[in-house]
Amino acid sequence: LEWDGEGTLLDIGCGAAALTIRCAKAFPKAKLVGMDYWGAEWNYAKEQCEANAKAEGVADQITFRKGDAAHLEDPDETFDAAVSNFVFHEVRSAKDKRDVVREALRIVKKGGAFSFQDMFSQKALYGDMEEFVEELKKEGITEIHYIGNLEKKLDFIPGYAAAPWMISGMGILYGRK
Repeated sequence: LEWDGEGTLLDIGCGAAALTIRCAKAFPKAKLVGMDYWGAEWNYAKEQCEANAKAEGVADQITFRKGDAAHLEDPDETFDAAVSNFVFHEVRSAKDKRDVVREALRIVKKGGAFSFQDMFSQKALYGDMEEFVEELKKEGITEIHYIGNLEKKLDFIPGYAAAPWMISGMGILYGRK
């Protein structure tokens, strides 16, 4: 995330807070909000996030709350930065997953930074991403980059270890609003 760490950051779909905590450590001056739906089928909750943040020494930087990524409670342009890691495809309250991306971008301040990772290269979920990126530019996103099929471009999964059941179609969408 190309961000100076000044201001506030929202982690959309924080789960057990691993990314939220990593961001707090990377940006020690920032205030962070970790938000998740924490449905009954998930084995973590707000209390676990708070305990994890405390154990990592960043509890004073972070607040956690329950929420829906398709319908964020925040006014437009509330946060200086936003991140999300493999959440948007899980949001059941939005049929079109591109709407979840737009909702995440809505709460980022003009000039703010964002970095979202999801299964963006799966056309069944997001359609043509190059086309979607162009739409977002027309809607006012000033700088936006898309890298698709990350699992084929990064060396973190050696070819011999890749299996058919592994996540495919990973992509990252990042930039500035």
